[in-house]
Amino acid sequence: MGDNHSPPESPKENLDHDSDPKPVSKEDSSLDTIVPRFQNSMSVSKRHTFWETQPVGQFKDVGDSSLPEGPIMLPIPLSEVPEPYNLPSPYEWTTCDMESEETCNEVYTLLMNNYVEDDKFRLNYSKKFLSWALHPPGYYKSWHIGVRAKVSKKLVAFITGIPARVRVRGEVLKMAEINFLCVHKKLRLKRLAPGMIKEVTRRVCLENIWQATYTAGVVFPTPITTCQYWHRSLNPKKLIDVGFSTLGARMTMSRTVKLYKLPDSPVTPGFRKMELHDVPVVTRLLKNYLGQFVVAPDFDEDDVQHWLLPIESVVDSYLVESPETHEITDFCSFYTLPSLILGNQTCSTLKAAYSYYNVATKTPLLQLMNDALIVAKQKDLDVFNALDVMENKSFLEELKFVLGGGQLHYYLYNYRVRNELKPSELGLVLL
Repeated sequence: MGDNHSPPESPKENLDHDSDPKPVSKEDSSLDTIVPRFQNSMSVSKRHTFWETQPVGQFKDVGDSSLPEGPIMLPIPLSEVPEPYNLPSPYEWTTCDMESEETCNEVYTLLMNNYVEDDKFRLNYSKKFLSWALHPPGYYKSWHIGVRAKVSKKLVAFITGIPARVRVRGEVLKMAEINFLCVHKKLRLKRLAPGMIKEVTRRVCLENIWQATYTAGVVFPTPITTCQYWHRSLNPKKLIDVGFSTLGARMTMSRTVKLYKLPDSPVTPGFRKMELHDVPVVTRLLKNYLGQFVVAPDFDEDDVQHWLLPIESVVDSYLVESPETHEITDFCSFYTLPSLILGNQTCSTLKAAYSYYNVATKTPLLQLMNDALIVAKQKDLDVFNALDVMENKSFLEELKFVLGGGQLHYYLYNYRVRNELKPSELGLVLL
């Protein structure tokens, strides 16, 4: 059996509306092959005219060892940060108060109808998920940015930033994580996206933060790494019925169901749900583990409590506590992100888990992640998705994950990483 669809998360919103980049095949995902192909295939009129004006790594500089690693543009005095970018006359900026039920409903509706999709699926972030994703410790309400039609006051576009500390090699940087860039389908030719990127950048700079990180499923200047999506069937019959997967050659449905069958309960002694009192030890486990990667978050206890303490139908976290010594040695987590199934009369929702942060010190990672699959299945999720970041490649094939067609490109804004990273050198998962 093989998946013929990437998760609908993978295309993301195309941040450069001046060009029409195509996703890169999984056999061809290094910068050595991306750069020449894109430079040769794009005419001057279809170059990345927006991104070529921004302080990001440029394709022309790939392989230039004389360029220093670090900030590309130095900070400017806050008094010199420009005024808000001018929108086309029918539209106006708005700050979205995501603690307001009315505004949250507007954002949910905009994303549900216009955000990332392919021909069969569209991501469907729940309001509870959005609240979790956009209210981390120290968040700025001003970074939750919308565009409204002046006359109707309808919300037609959205983009967000949240504060984060990200370590690049030995340096911990204050950054913004940029996400949820969404423009109403009928307005895609109005060139709202570049202006929205400029406006969120402006508001981030007003807080004296000059770097950012973001992801996309398309290529523009210049990814620090390109990751692959893998999928593990939890409910193979449903995945095949809705077109997410296909029945393998010489395979029957009953044999496929048997192939992906999991035990009824976790097999590791002491495997249990994370609780509030576990935050300090989970923080220590994560900090020790993430220290080995070139780019990774710098989590403190407040971050761990927010991002990893379980929230029903949003994020799940489990750990292994020795029954004898009560030492906590291992940790795994995943978040839940459903997709709408488009055009299907009998089934409307595909329920997906996405691997988040996992740390194995005593329990083999393979066994730990198999337990994660088991509890995801217990929660009636349909598929478990994972990127090949960190040490994930060590368990993907063994646990019957199948390579998907989706890729995710990671980017840094105003920070140059001299050499492209391998996915296994990346310790950062963005929602």
